[in-house]
Amino acid sequence: MTEFYTLKKIDNTRLVRPAAAGRLRDCAYRVAWGATLAAIGLLYAWQHFQCIQLRYRIEELQEARGHAAELNQELRIEAASLRSPMRIDALAKQLGLTVPVPGQVAPAEGQSEAVLAQARNQATPARP
Repeated sequence: MTEFYTLKKIDNTRLVRPAAAGRLRDCAYRVAWGATLAAIGLLYAWQHFQCIQLRYRIEELQEARGHAAELNQELRIEAASLRSPMRIDALAKQLGLTVPVPGQVAPAEGQSEAVLAQARNQATPARP
């Protein structure tokens, strides 16, 4: 007995498989969970790196503060040495200055402020 096989050409292009409603919902659920976990991970990483940057900034500021404190101390010492009465006396002697004799210095009497104001007015030319 001989058997014959016939081929039938079937056009399946018009067939569409219906999407299962549960499958689409499950996919959306998984994507939402993934996005939430990714957002939490990114938020944690951003916060962690910000904390590290702030630590570096605090360390830099503390170092700058230490340098400023050292400079302040040096400047205070220098100002104190410049105000030293012995140093001022030595500089005065180098310039030929002496202590005034009694009666050499007389306080100015009268209306000194009026005289000064009058002298200023005469020294300053009038503006046109």
